Amino acid sequence: MNSIEEKVILVDSTDKEVGTMDKMEAHRNGGTLHRAFSIFIFNSKGEMLLQKRALSKYHSGGLLTNTCCSHPRPREDVSQACKRRLMEEMGMQCELEEIFCFEYKAHLNSGLTEWEYDHVLIGNTDTEPVINPSEVADFIYIGTKQLLSDLDSNPDKYTHWFKASVKKVIEWNNNSLTD
Repeated sequence: MNSIEEKVILVDSTDKEVGTMDKMEAHRNGGTLHRAFSIFIFNSKGEMLLQKRALSKYHSGGLLTNTCCSHPRPREDVSQACKRRLMEEMGMQCELEEIFCFEYKAHLNSGLTEWEYDHVLIGNTDTEPVINPSEVADFIYIGTKQLLSDLDSNPDKYTHWFKASVKKVIEWNNNSLTD
């Protein structure tokens, strides 16, 4: 992996680019605000596709989260990065639509801090994932009522960014189905 792949795009609170930084450095010492994205895929039954992060991930290994999440590389827009990472992590492609952005900061057990300006995208497909085991340990499709119940009962099974965004994603998806 070359050095550009290990850098993240630093942004201000309006998502204006202000520089780049080594990915691990951006997550140390309280974190530095950087651009990220989270992809949520639903199938035709309305079930959400979750991934269980590989245990070897540098943080949040073994936790359940949205279908795919990562950071755009310098000089790569969010749309390009989403297509690239969805294929790299889940071995799948589908049309994606950005539905909102949010900023969050979470201190992780590993001593790292996630401070991200997160672009949230949604897609619909019945394509079965072909997971990359260095990124993803497993995947499940889950109905949103069951998911919300499990999230309330077992919040420690899920990543911080997922918990911060999933209810708004479900609400948006439900509203788009009734339009």
